[in-house]
Amino acid sequence: MIQVFLIYRAVQSNCLRLLLLTTLISCENIAFADGKLPDLQINKLEDNIYLHTSFKEFDGFGVVASNGLVFTDDKSAFIIDTPTSSDDTKRLVDWFELRGFIIKGSISTHFHEDSSAGIEWLNSKAIATYASQLTNELLNNANKVPAKNTFDGPSLWLANDQIEVFYPGAGHTVDNVVVWMPKQRVLFGGCFVKSKSLGNLSDAVIAAWPDSVRKVIARYKKATVVVPGHGEVGDVSLLESTKRLALAAQGES
Repeated sequence: MIQVFLIYRAVQSNCLRLLLLTTLISCENIAFADGKLPDLQINKLEDNIYLHTSFKEFDGFGVVASNGLVFTDDKSAFIIDTPTSSDDTKRLVDWFELRGFIIKGSISTHFHEDSSAGIEWLNSKAIATYASQLTNELLNNANKVPAKNTFDGPSLWLANDQIEVFYPGAGHTVDNVVVWMPKQRVLFGGCFVKSKSLGNLSDAVIAAWPDSVRKVIARYKKATVVVPGHGEVGDVSLLESTKRLALAAQGES
């Protein structure tokens, strides 16, 4: 059964929004004695935005909680990074459809499974899938099903210009993009954004990561909520943390 945990916003008199984050996930790697994975979680994050968290065991990392978003506009919904399996992608779509939403599409922020595992299932249901041309090339190279729609360039607007997809340069992977929702001032950083460690570096481009983060910081300095691919939701300080971690990996300060 899908667990739903509501996260409420408080608005101070000076109009600065503070997100009261209540989460069951306090770390990226989780161990379970009975070997059973937790259910897909769906959290209301902001007006028109839901956080989905799925769980999968990855070699060398154990069970990992992976974040994605669903952006809603009236009765339309758009998935930002699929869950980590086709089954959880179906559960996510079912949850929204039961509440009267129509899933209009999805965007995957890079080619790893924690972003793109649901593409094949979404394609089979004729739900529009999007990824950068580079992401699709990497999916094809890995014998994975690519998105039906691609873009080649620094940015793409989706959902009636309410979602901006931006390519800042290489970092966690050569193809990673971030996703910006300007009305809510929410930035989905995906696996490009880190808080405590850089995590999986098998496809990372450490040399480029700090400069790529600087571009994101300059472009989205008004963000009030930043969502990483793994770990707790935060604010723009997560971008600074990512930059420091990438610089440290280069041996810089």
